[in-house]
Amino acid sequence: MDIVLWILIIACFIVSYVGLVYPIIPSVVLIWIGALIYHFGINASELGWITWTMLVLMTIVLFVADYLANLYFVDKAGGTKWGTRAATVGLIVGSFIIPPFGVIIVPFALVLLVELIQKNTFKQSIKVAFATLVAFLSGTFAKIIIQTIMIIVFLLGVFV
Repeated sequence: MDIVLWILIIACFIVSYVGLVYPIIPSVVLIWIGALIYHFGINASELGWITWTMLVLMTIVLFVADYLANLYFVDKAGGTKWGTRAATVGLIVGSFIIPPFGVIIVPFALVLLVELIQKNTFKQSIKVAFATLVAFLSGTFAKIIIQTIMIIVFLLGVFV
């Protein structure tokens, strides 16, 4: 039975990385599901309070890093709230259109279009669209690092 549970845990961790390209997949939730499968299915006493605290803190850092990356780059480029909303919609829609490149192309195009509709110049609109792209890529890079740290913290809690 432990082997099946470990396969589920590993699958959760792998699919959490897929969620970086397909934002509809809740990456951090899958890491938590993997940890909870271990806790409730394999050994409830092995993961200590330090591991759980680190997982909570890293989850908070992950959300804050993603939010701040978007806020910083889009605001610095002069993006509108509608442009930010278009980027969010574009990420979700783009994950289903020409995967995995849709998460880059669709938000870029939507932000460009929305910023042009907002009466921005083409130069300003393209600047905001590129800022959205940089925000997505930097947020994704931060999530890769944070998710990896979360998995390492989990494994250290299990094996050390």
